[in-house]
Amino acid sequence: MSANRPAAVVVLAAGEGTRMKSATPKVLHEICGRSLVGHVVAASRELDPEHLVVVVGHAREQVTAHLADIDAGVRTAVQYEQNGTGHAVRMALQELGGSWGSPRTESGGGTVVVVCGDTPLLTGETLSALVATHGADGNAVTVLTAEVPDSTGYGRIVRDAETGAVTAIVEHKDATGEQRAIREINSGVFAFDGALLADALGKVRTDNSQGEEYLTDVLGILREAGHRVGASVGSDHRQILGINNRVQLAEARALLNARLLERAMLAGVTVVDPASTFVDVTVTFGQDALVHPGTQLLGATHVAEGAEVGPNTRLKDTQVGPGARVDNTVADSAVIGESASVGPYAYLRPGTNLGLKAKAGTYVEMKNATIGEGTKVPHLSYVGDATIGEYSNIGAASVFVNYDGEHKHHTTVGSHCKTGSDNMFVAPVTIGDGAYTAAGSVITKDVPPGALAVARGQQRNIEGWVARKRPGSAAASAAQSAAREGSAEG
Repeated sequence: MSANRPAAVVVLAAGEGTRMKSATPKVLHEICGRSLVGHVVAASRELDPEHLVVVVGHAREQVTAHLADIDAGVRTAVQYEQNGTGHAVRMALQELGGSWGSPRTESGGGTVVVVCGDTPLLTGETLSALVATHGADGNAVTVLTAEVPDSTGYGRIVRDAETGAVTAIVEHKDATGEQRAIREINSGVFAFDGALLADALGKVRTDNSQGEEYLTDVLGILREAGHRVGASVGSDHRQILGINNRVQLAEARALLNARLLERAMLAGVTVVDPASTFVDVTVTFGQDALVHPGTQLLGATHVAEGAEVGPNTRLKDTQVGPGARVDNTVADSAVIGESASVGPYAYLRPGTNLGLKAKAGTYVEMKNATIGEGTKVPHLSYVGDATIGEYSNIGAASVFVNYDGEHKHHTTVGSHCKTGSDNMFVAPVTIGDGAYTAAGSVITKDVPPGALAVARGQQRNIEGWVARKRPGSAAASAAQSAAREGSAEG
């Protein structure tokens, strides 16, 4: 076990977040593919704590269900009444009870890290530095601080003028004019000695402007008892930005997106225009991938080495193979094989699987379809619930008619087939290897290997129909002129 491994991480996520003006709890709003609290949980997991507990309150059923989905190991503590951060941490320690921190004492022990559930930019690296400083300096409590351009709304760090030690954290609404001029602020992130924390929480008073139990008062209590109170100054103040409204949500999204794209570019990915490119934290890349402007890469999308995506492309949970080209495309839960070509203006729905060098071309939609190596669906077609073999060509304006109003049915097209334009394949139907189908056909029966299927009505020309049915029309005049020219030439 690492010497710096915390006994517990406590995430404070009980607040209502009224300034978000939303039916969605604040901590469940998302940026870059994760909820706010999801980002904090992920960063906390990098510490490998023995226990991770999230304090919930407002919309606790919804928040608890979300936490169970993203991290089955998270425990929750309920703060039925939002009586301050100190009260919230007391609820967490009560939830952990005598079991947390074992083999430490039943009253607690080891390091307890407290973080806020609305700080999605906080990194595991910064938390690790906090815990390391806490242990190296032998502090009773270590607060993560930052120097910010504008400290409005934050708790100010008050230091001893001679030693630089932290003497107090004063909330903005309780600060004097002189204290409000301080730019070093409390991030709301702390590392505590667990046993001392549990004891000090019982001594926190509520004689402040809000009548609440402030966790920050623990610092004064421990200092007065002769314990060491220290600080770890974060390298980037933006990491501790909290989210209170939609403007701050958008700002945090932009910062995190820029961080993700920078990481990708430094790893060998070309992003032509980072300002118009958006990625989720779960997106991965191979070296020499190329991303054009106006591209969104979401969920578990992977863009392999040498692949090219965009412009104006949105991929979700989609795998793009090495050397593939995806242009002006929307794809969801699709697999695009090596050196395959997609778009422009294609739509790949869940279950689409394009093989090596396969093509889904202009205005092509696919769903639950497996397309073999070298097979092309070049344009203006719908392929649904189908399997197509290798090196076949599907003619323009083809439709795989897979739904009878109650059930979906499957179409199979073999290898080395050539199907004509404007074909309808009425499932269930099978086109054998090497078969052809004629343009304009409605295929309702199986086609044997190597056969030509023709399924269309016999053409019949009714002479003079326009003159009789549309006399005086432009069409009739044009037909008469053509007839006269023909007679003259004859």
